[in-house]
Amino acid sequence: MGALGILAKASRFAFARGSARLAKKAPAPPIPPAAYDAIPAPVSDAYTLGFAKAEIMPPDLKKPDDRPKRKYWVAGYRIGNAAVGVLDPMTCSAVWLDDNSGRGGVFLLSADTIGMSGADCDAIRESMADELSGIGCRGVFIMSTHNHAGIDTLGYWGPLPRTGRDPRFMRIVFEGCRRVMRAAYADRRRGKLWHGAVEAPPVLRDTRPPEVFSNTLTRLRFVPEGGGRETWLINFASHSESLLGQNSLVSADFPCYLRREIMKQAGAEAIYFVGAIGGLIRPKELDEDNVRSTVACGVQLARAVMAIENERELPALLQLLHQPYYAEVENLMFLSAARLGIFRAKRFGTGEASTGAAILTQMTYINLGGLQMLLLPCELFPELAYGGYLDAAESATGLGGEVNPVPLAHLAGDEDLLIFGLCNDMTGYAVPPNDWFLGESSYFGGGKDAAGRKHYEETNSLGPKTAQTIADVFAGMMERIRARQREQTEGNPRIQST
Repeated sequence: MGALGILAKASRFAFARGSARLAKKAPAPPIPPAAYDAIPAPVSDAYTLGFAKAEIMPPDLKKPDDRPKRKYWVAGYRIGNAAVGVLDPMTCSAVWLDDNSGRGGVFLLSADTIGMSGADCDAIRESMADELSGIGCRGVFIMSTHNHAGIDTLGYWGPLPRTGRDPRFMRIVFEGCRRVMRAAYADRRRGKLWHGAVEAPPVLRDTRPPEVFSNTLTRLRFVPEGGGRETWLINFASHSESLLGQNSLVSADFPCYLRREIMKQAGAEAIYFVGAIGGLIRPKELDEDNVRSTVACGVQLARAVMAIENERELPALLQLLHQPYYAEVENLMFLSAARLGIFRAKRFGTGEASTGAAILTQMTYINLGGLQMLLLPCELFPELAYGGYLDAAESATGLGGEVNPVPLAHLAGDEDLLIFGLCNDMTGYAVPPNDWFLGESSYFGGGKDAAGRKHYEETNSLGPKTAQTIADVFAGMMERIRARQREQTEGNPRIQST
């Protein structure tokens, strides 16, 4: 029996025996609506920001000619793809950002990993609980570049049915996250924060209709008082998979070369985050050689970022609303993998899905000096963020876009809502309901619809309700945010809501 067959058998067992047990053993406690952490106006005329980065590589896999003594599984494409060497190192970076309002700051982390489970992100935060409390930290947001050439941090790509997560490597990742947070806090400096954006060069392709994706490169540029090294926060909506599926070298993929080019040409440190990448949004082949293509992609994006001119200063005001929520799980593969210990997930019994199971995850809204940002745990289809759904004649279900949720940008009242993906969890794809299709293969391979389109993304999602759940939770968050803004404005008519 193959690996998928074993998982399929385990999944049927999980469904038959596990749902009632989960509901009894781990019933889902209610989650109250979170409060909007906001003040009506800036207290300071400057932000404080600190930056740090560190390699997160095993000791036997650090140089290009290293042949690892143990097996590390390359994540993102093939199951059982053992690393044979290293092209460039995986890293973890962190920014400490504080609006100097006296309420404390937040950490924004980016790791060159395929993703980090919510359980792992929680473990990192919990291991630093006393330190974070001592510095007045308001939030820790651990994100991944969704790197398809990194060592497996989720567990899916090992020798199934055993996990691909190497315990020693995971300790290196955990310690790397802790190290860069401490170093970023020690590096903090006062300065101005500037927001700018530019249309990216034509390096992206959308491999699933409709052809909807964000081609915007966004930069937040921190300029310290008195000059010195700048720090750039870069957001772009693409899978990090330029090296493609035949690669067996460990790498950070094109974000490595984007960051290197910015440092080489502009002398600035850069931290990279992904946006709405579902659908599936990835780089084109820019050269017949995948390594040269990867370098070219990073360099072209870096040069576009460096050419940004339409900047505006962001007032020193950091508002946030962090909302945990339950996401129903229909995907039996997901449940069985969690039961077998292939990856980590906080599962609860809700009795609402056909499996009776849900996972506890989270999303966060940040208003940074008027710039609206939404940090999500998933690979969001861009049309769920910005609109442009398939119509009834094109969709797999024959249903129109009216059955889909209101796009998140519309809920925010901001067509430029900035999405950050794979934040504090990795819950897979969020697919528009009117194009959700599995067929007879269910979650074990992905079916083909009447038009012959294969629906791979559904097999790597929690289920068909994921997109609507995200929209419902965010709509509730925006209601509370607007209510708080009205209260603040009514309390002082001179205050304009940010």
